[in-house]
Amino acid sequence: MSATFKTLDELDLTGKRVLLRADLNVPVADGKVTDATRIERLVPTIREIVKKDGKAILLSHFGRPKGKVNPEFSLEQVCEAVANETGHPVGFVATDWVDVSAARAAIDEAPEGSVLIMENTRFHPGEEENDVELAKRMASLGDVYVNDAFSAAHRAHASTEALAHLLPAAAGLAMEAELKALEAGLGKPKKPVVAIVGGAKVSSKIDLLENLVTKVDGLVIGGGMANTFLFAQGYGVGKSLCEKDLADTARRIMDKAEKANCAIILPIDAVVSWHFKANSPTRLYGVDAVDPDGMILDIGPSSIERINAAIDDAHTVVWNGPVGAFEMEPFDAGTVAIAKHVAKRTHDGHLVSVAGGGDTVSALAHAGVKDKLTYVSTAGGAFLEWMEGKPLPGVESLKK
Repeated sequence: MSATFKTLDELDLTGKRVLLRADLNVPVADGKVTDATRIERLVPTIREIVKKDGKAILLSHFGRPKGKVNPEFSLEQVCEAVANETGHPVGFVATDWVDVSAARAAIDEAPEGSVLIMENTRFHPGEEENDVELAKRMASLGDVYVNDAFSAAHRAHASTEALAHLLPAAAGLAMEAELKALEAGLGKPKKPVVAIVGGAKVSSKIDLLENLVTKVDGLVIGGGMANTFLFAQGYGVGKSLCEKDLADTARRIMDKAEKANCAIILPIDAVVSWHFKANSPTRLYGVDAVDPDGMILDIGPSSIERINAAIDDAHTVVWNGPVGAFEMEPFDAGTVAIAKHVAKRTHDGHLVSVAGGGDTVSALAHAGVKDKLTYVSTAGGAFLEWMEGKPLPGVESLKK
């Protein structure tokens, strides 16, 4: 994939005004950034621009101001965090996205090697409409365009899509790393490939499952969504979360998997409780004998063993979604055991492991292995759409 899109080293950054599409949509409380992960990933690209005496001009959305100026969603509040992470002073440019002449003057006055943050791109309705006129005004502020916001790549917005066609454009270093990791996960993976898909609902992941069964050798289904598949096979799931109206969909996906020679791996035993709360009493059941009044909240030890055996046979694992209610003890045991096994196989050089999605990242952090997989994507929607096999506008627009 790296050959199909331009990379940072193919752009001349020397002394240039570099429009850097960042994802500064970070959590903030009382005017302070509470999680700077997305900012940390931008640092190498910003440093590369500054090293070449370019001006790093950051464009980003923040929250949902609905196309209107709203001080609550001003990007001025993230300047301090960007300065702390980069170790470089950061200037804020109050930007009128209807008339950018004052912003352009501020950029031109800034010395070479400056880091500047423009105001929230969503303060203009044209951002989410992928408006070419707005993109042209943005383009007038820079000489080249770099997109380092994979997490916003699934949206065709003015600053992620239209703008890329108006200036020499390339992927930033974080975007490049993400695309290479994803290519190793599903694009041209080392086979056999096992996908682990969990989470509560089948309804939110139908496209994902339909795509995966044609691309992977084994598909592990866990979490609440496994109950729908068990129900579709005629098992009783008690009072567990289960989308019974999607039983036909589940059977269709299983048929498609069989035709594609993809093994579907479902739980064979389950940790059942009668209350959806932490440390409530539990009992282990085979999936063919679940108490009608109980709820399946995690996979059991035989299921863990079976999934880990599939991981042992794989060269590549792609993971989206926890396999149990990991946010409550003791129902985190299944997810933690699998996460640790994936991390160990990766560490020992037997496995390429790619994981993503908000709950997945939290689960890996909870298991203490977030930094021990080959690649963990912080992009929620973009990672999911990539797993679904959908083209991402913010990536397509960077192709040569």
